[in-house]
Amino acid sequence: MSSANLTREETAARSAGITVRDIRVELDIRQAPDPQVGGFGSTTTLRFDATTDATWIDFIGEVRAVTVNGDDRPVVYDGARIAISGLQASNTVVIDGIGLYSRSGEGLHRFVDPVDGETYLYTQYEPADSRRVMACFEQPDMKASYTFVVHAPAGWHVLSNQSSIRVAEQGEAQTVEFAPTLPLSSYITAVAAGPYHRVDAEWTRGDQMVALGVLCRPSLAEFLEADEIIQVTRQGLDFFTDAFAFPYPWGKYDQIFVPEYNLGAMENPGLVTFTEAYLSRGAATDAQRGSRANTILHEMAHMWFGDLVTMRWWDDLWLKESFADYMGSHASFAATRFTDAWERFAANRKAWAYQQDQLPTTHPIVADITDLEAAKLNFDGITYAKGASVLKQLVAFVGEERFFEGARRYFAAHAFGNTTLDDLLVQLEDVSGRDVRAWSRAWLETSGMSTLWIEDAGDERVLVQSDPRPHRLRVGLYDLDGGALVRRESVEVDIADERTPIRVQDADLVLINDDDLTYAKARLDARSVDAVEQGLSTLDPLPRALAWSALWNAARDGELPIKRYLAIVAAHAAAEENMGLLAGVIANAAYSIGHYLPEPERSAQRAGWLETTWAALNGAAPGSDAQLSWARAFAAASAFDSSRAGEARGVLDGRGPEGLRIDPDLRWTLLTALATTGQASAADIDAELERDATASGRTAAVRARAAAPSRSARAAAWDAAWDDESLTNDHLSTTIDGVRAGGRRDLIEDRDADYFARILGAWSTRSIELARRLVVGLFPASDDLTMVDAWLAENTDAPGALRRLVIEQRDHLARELRVRALQAQLA
Repeated sequence: MSSANLTREETAARSAGITVRDIRVELDIRQAPDPQVGGFGSTTTLRFDATTDATWIDFIGEVRAVTVNGDDRPVVYDGARIAISGLQASNTVVIDGIGLYSRSGEGLHRFVDPVDGETYLYTQYEPADSRRVMACFEQPDMKASYTFVVHAPAGWHVLSNQSSIRVAEQGEAQTVEFAPTLPLSSYITAVAAGPYHRVDAEWTRGDQMVALGVLCRPSLAEFLEADEIIQVTRQGLDFFTDAFAFPYPWGKYDQIFVPEYNLGAMENPGLVTFTEAYLSRGAATDAQRGSRANTILHEMAHMWFGDLVTMRWWDDLWLKESFADYMGSHASFAATRFTDAWERFAANRKAWAYQQDQLPTTHPIVADITDLEAAKLNFDGITYAKGASVLKQLVAFVGEERFFEGARRYFAAHAFGNTTLDDLLVQLEDVSGRDVRAWSRAWLETSGMSTLWIEDAGDERVLVQSDPRPHRLRVGLYDLDGGALVRRESVEVDIADERTPIRVQDADLVLINDDDLTYAKARLDARSVDAVEQGLSTLDPLPRALAWSALWNAARDGELPIKRYLAIVAAHAAAEENMGLLAGVIANAAYSIGHYLPEPERSAQRAGWLETTWAALNGAAPGSDAQLSWARAFAAASAFDSSRAGEARGVLDGRGPEGLRIDPDLRWTLLTALATTGQASAADIDAELERDATASGRTAAVRARAAAPSRSARAAAWDAAWDDESLTNDHLSTTIDGVRAGGRRDLIEDRDADYFARILGAWSTRSIELARRLVVGLFPASDDLTMVDAWLAENTDAPGALRRLVIEQRDHLARELRVRALQAQLA
């Protein structure tokens, strides 16, 4: 095992013998604008107590010198760990090193904006990349007070977790020293620097004032929507301050939108980082803004769940992510104008959890994470969406006020410390009086999900569940009245056994888990599917979301014919008023055609789907969010069928439906679709790039060029993805997208063997983030599982995280083959 892959056991032993007091980090980024300079100075002073003679300090870079308690020591370094010996009860260790600027989004990422030629830096560490910037104890249970000192070009904004306490100008450079932090884990420390655009505001509550900042690159300033971001931030701080009865503890609250970001966002206290994808370049639906608000509130919840109280090791990652995911939706609904958060959660967020939980690699919410590579892959649908879904059930189980009171006691008891599952259960059990430990065993410490359905058993009806768990839920009874589905009654039910008699009367639609209180796949009976087929769009938003979800689960499980699913989408999607739901339905419909239909049937269905999108686009109200959503769907569908290429070109040239907002991103989607079907040339791409010579435009051009429908173009893109290590994280992803564009497997199927020959080498030589993109993005979508099974059999000793990815991709493919084979039987 690589020394970079820290294990749970060795880090637990280290923290048992080392108690960190404070860490001072001095970074020299004065030469960052010079592309010939690949590294930056990093000097770290660590003060700690020890009950052991020796330990190691984590760092990935070049180590120039090591000093222990004033004595120069030989550098004993294996590329990831610096060995330290001869420790005393109290120690001061100084590590002088050079870190490398990143283009993968890990560590200190350096980006040059082609619009202004300026350099922009930011850090991203979770779970273990702070060691790429500073020497540290890279584990969450070794908290310390951090002081950052940054030498940077003059005129730059320089930011960290705390406010600056000293700024000294020295000609063309400046030195910025920040106030010491409260105790933090290394992975949530942060630095950002560059000539960013900044908007200032503040939030006040009583005698507490928090300075707010919102930042982005100047070339995106016109799209920042700072007023709305600040409003949501203030609403969130109001909500969480009251809900948690613990004042925001981190001083200031900066939020920065950064380029080439691997995540949605990261909860660094006092300096939250977001992907620039949340800044739409000219056109956005309200659902997109709602998603951004949800993420702002998700990260804000982390200021308490994760930053104030932190899991001891990555087994309990859920102690922050599940809670933040739940709180993002809860606070959106309770405190902002985005009151449809739970509808979007039910239809879309939970779909991620359902998919992940049916893989052979599924795991309990409280997972067994043995090392850092496993931790990296556990930022998944179980830890986030299933965990949030289960917490929603916990709130129903103990009551909302008791749940929040338990959280308040948890923060008070463990502020600035580290916890495990039991620390939370103690508080919830004390405040609720309910058997929360039994609930935890059923929900947090097991894997998989229940499927619920109703059966007639003689004179009674029985609610049946596979994989039994305790559920508190409601069963909604809906009648068709003039073509509309109207709820007659909602029956509250507590179940724990495999079969539970329930008093449910006859109804046209029986909607199990009405109000979405629990986490389970709820099946619709045949009569209910018929009713939904007639009146789906007449349901209220939450039951409509649940119906859409039930239909999709049945389709991908091979119980509902894909053609019937697509017919229901064609009949009702154009009437869908919730843009968050519509986005999910559009994505699922397109995916089902390309993955769940037998190959001979795809062309006709792709043509039909293209016509559906075109008709819905032309039928939508001018300038509406629906019109924009359907324009995007039409552009995406045009990559698979060229029969509307003339209309796609017309939209691109401004001859689309009245009121349609054609922003640069929509233009690129249309042009890439035309390029994918051979209806646009390299000259067209060059002309569009000249029109949009931004970073986003250059990234889109990479995709468009790679998507050309020829074996030579796809082969060149394939080889570049594996071999060209100069590709940034974003350019690698778009190259992979181009390779797969238009579902043209016929252009790349001769590369299947090459994939399996390359993945082990890529895993050992590329960062885990980039290697993961290659392993997942280029997995062969063959009709034969032979090659993947052979690789798994021959590589039993491959890294566990790599095997997990391959096993998951195999399972997705096996499901596709299984569902395709069932279509003739279901017809």
